[in-house]
Amino acid sequence: MTAAEIRAVAVAGQSTPGAEEALRTVRSTCRGVAVVSNNSAECVRVFLKLHGLEQYVTNIVGRPSQQPHLMKPNPFPLITAAEQLHIDVTSCTLIGDSLTDIQAAHAAGATAIGYANKPHKTDLFTKAKADFVTDDMHAIANALTTA
Repeated sequence: MTAAEIRAVAVAGQSTPGAEEALRTVRSTCRGVAVVSNNSAECVRVFLKLHGLEQYVTNIVGRPSQQPHLMKPNPFPLITAAEQLHIDVTSCTLIGDSLTDIQAAHAAGATAIGYANKPHKTDLFTKAKADFVTDDMHAIANALTTA
């Protein structure tokens, strides 16, 4: 499965507009950035390297090997990322584009920002009680700059 994910990275297209700006802004505030994914950590690493984003990411927590019950919406990956960053998970913010991201953030006690990269997701994330919903990653970078 990991090999297929890595092959898919090559044809995945560009990174999300505004993502680099948001990552750069977070790092400039001396905060750690962890990518938490239900994909393999290796797949995420390849994607970040391909798009020149690896310098902004402190840790990657990928799909737990042979333990699908620990994938999001289980809070395990978020708790693991927080432990690796030596911070309390309740002081973390997860920016995610899926319902399982929002559910995992709630289960971990973290702040949940829903990135509605498709029109139907705004309502989905609102109903799931995301703390904030946006369809613009630049807005996240701007909010981080003024926070």
